[in-house]
Amino acid sequence: MESITTSDFNALQAYLRDACGILLGNTAGDLALRRLRPVLDGYHLVSVGDLLESLGRPGRPGLKEAVVDAITLSESQWFGEEAAFTVLQDSILPEIAERKPGKRVSIWSAACATGQEPYSVAIIADEFRDRHPDVLGGIRIVATDTSRSALEVARRGHYEINPRTKEVSLGRRERYFVPLANGGWRVSPDIRALVEFRELNLLRRTLPGKFDVVICQDALVYYSAHKRKAILTRFHAALNPGGYLISGTPGLAGEIPDLFEPVECPGGTVYRKR
Repeated sequence: MESITTSDFNALQAYLRDACGILLGNTAGDLALRRLRPVLDGYHLVSVGDLLESLGRPGRPGLKEAVVDAITLSESQWFGEEAAFTVLQDSILPEIAERKPGKRVSIWSAACATGQEPYSVAIIADEFRDRHPDVLGGIRIVATDTSRSALEVARRGHYEINPRTKEVSLGRRERYFVPLANGGWRVSPDIRALVEFRELNLLRRTLPGKFDVVICQDALVYYSAHKRKAILTRFHAALNPGGYLISGTPGLAGEIPDLFEPVECPGGTVYRKR
């Protein structure tokens, strides 16, 4: 099996830390090489050492962005973090509906990868609206990622869904997806209409407008404490008063006591804007 040399991996760790604030774990060498292989092939580079040399020279537009996209690529799955969707469905949406009856709920799915997460959020919100008619005035979901190729997949809304996948039940497939001739499935027009996809680098800027919920499941684990705090500050600024952050990042509560307060819910812990 192809492997990365110790010296190349150490140099990659140093580059990502210094240039991007990304912290690559000491056991992530093989994973990093697998994720970087398409970048190496696309730029006709043989090794990670060649890649790092190219990053230090002019004339390689987009190479740094391609490296960051590859390393931080999220594994997007339907209803992937069950606890997060349980909290959204059973705690956050009811609280927002009670606090803002008849008002639109706005949700930001940060680092959405290929789109399964924001579409799952849209389905959960639509099911909540069915069970509680007229308590929400509408649903707005903005989904962002740095990867243009991932966003292209998300916007198309075409997916392969294993019929045995319990997260996407038969009832949900029949209601929220359209079968395609090639055997795949396309997200229904009603659900696609609830989600707007945008290209966004979390380290550079926040989104215009305000949101009731920000969801960022795993992207924060790739960044240093300083960079993570900068991203969390952007999330804080993007939230309405009393808004919620849903994140699966371990140990987050201790990093943001001035920005968010942890709230224990039956499905897990979320963070409410101070």
